[in-house]
Amino acid sequence: MPRSRSAMRAPHLPEDILLQVFAGLEVPDLIRSGSVCTSWRAAYGTLLRLGRHKQQQTPCLLYTSKSSGERAAGLYSLADKHAYELPLPLPDDPPIRSRHLIGAAHGWLVTADERPELRLLNPVTGDQIALPPVTTMEQLTPIRGDDGAVREYRYRSRNLDWVDDDDGEDDDRTWTWIIGPRKMRNSFFRKAFLSSDPATGNFIVVLIQGPASQLSYARGGDDRWTLVPSSHYWNFEDCIFKDEELVYAVTKSGRVLAFDFSGASVKYSVVMEKVARDYITPWKMYVVEAPCGDLLLVLKDKHFHDLDFRSRKFRVEAEDVSEPGLYALEDDEDFSDPELDPLPARSFSYVFQVYRVDLAAQEFVEVKSLGKDVLFLGHNQSLCLSSQEHPQLKANHVYFTDDCEHMASRHKRRSRKMGVYDLGDDSTKVIVSPRVWSNWPAPLWITLNQRRMNSALPNAFAWV
Repeated sequence: MPRSRSAMRAPHLPEDILLQVFAGLEVPDLIRSGSVCTSWRAAYGTLLRLGRHKQQQTPCLLYTSKSSGERAAGLYSLADKHAYELPLPLPDDPPIRSRHLIGAAHGWLVTADERPELRLLNPVTGDQIALPPVTTMEQLTPIRGDDGAVREYRYRSRNLDWVDDDDGEDDDRTWTWIIGPRKMRNSFFRKAFLSSDPATGNFIVVLIQGPASQLSYARGGDDRWTLVPSSHYWNFEDCIFKDEELVYAVTKSGRVLAFDFSGASVKYSVVMEKVARDYITPWKMYVVEAPCGDLLLVLKDKHFHDLDFRSRKFRVEAEDVSEPGLYALEDDEDFSDPELDPLPARSFSYVFQVYRVDLAAQEFVEVKSLGKDVLFLGHNQSLCLSSQEHPQLKANHVYFTDDCEHMASRHKRRSRKMGVYDLGDDSTKVIVSPRVWSNWPAPLWITLNQRRMNSALPNAFAWV
């Protein structure tokens, strides 16, 4: 028997009671609650204006899928184990499914489209912020055709070697790469990091970019990118904002540098010279701040099932062409359906090791257990959260997505290695089954943020 209209009405509760209840909700539940009735939506708006909504959200997995179309993103919530669809019309901009996702922090994505241009995007509110044009990056020169359109880019850099030996010796070698637009989108932009919520207008974006993995940055409102001064150091792997103006960055060899953005010019210092491990370089490295304030270095290695060893350093291969010091980085094949997995891949699994960076003793101290803490690693800004504040999460586990650069540029259709890794017994479990995401753009973790750049409320209908 159908319920009567009166039985379907939301209960009438005083606004102060609603505010107390809403303040503890995760974003999906909060937005759906705000769509129940007029009084609940009014309370929801009041909560956002007062800034009393839950600030530390449980991360969600953001992805795209063929079934959702070109202009929608999917979210899998770890808090309620439910998948949601977010329509992102963006009528005058490239669809989300055609963008490379190179970063996520404070509820915002950093995306690169095939032109290639960089944007910040809040998937909940739909707000976007254009970042400075890539043509303003130092060492990068556009190559235009007869019609004036950019056909390729020339990237020229001095004193570079694929090996991060940091010997302090100057040399005058100049390396040049010719890069096509899709290659720019897929592999020139390695990873991006945000200092704070861009909705405030006061933020810094740090970008690992180029074949040599150097650092560039832009502040909110800047019209160009600035190369971070770091002398002979390059091959950066990961960064973390310790606060809004201090960045720690780790190179492929495990050296840790600190960059101070508080002044008119950026200053840097090497805070850890000793490499994390001798002889073997892990597949990926991440730097992350623990809830207690400790700086952690996380190593990710590949364990191949047919051989009992962990892989050594991954190098980007380039084709040597006629001019000495000139490399051509070819464009990737444009796969029409990145959901298929047509090529067999060698069987492997990821393994993780965690070290505490002891700056005083200049040592990397191995951490056998994270205790109640949890790691989130991938293209997102690395996160370490407490399972006591997020009881839906598994303590002493690593939630990871696949951020392999080679997969982004050459093997879009191969399956992504993603899962939940137990640091206690080295086992890995799936995030969700069956798989709901496409292989490209690669899924990543994001903590949702409802703050808008204007007073409008987020669209509740995407969450119902």
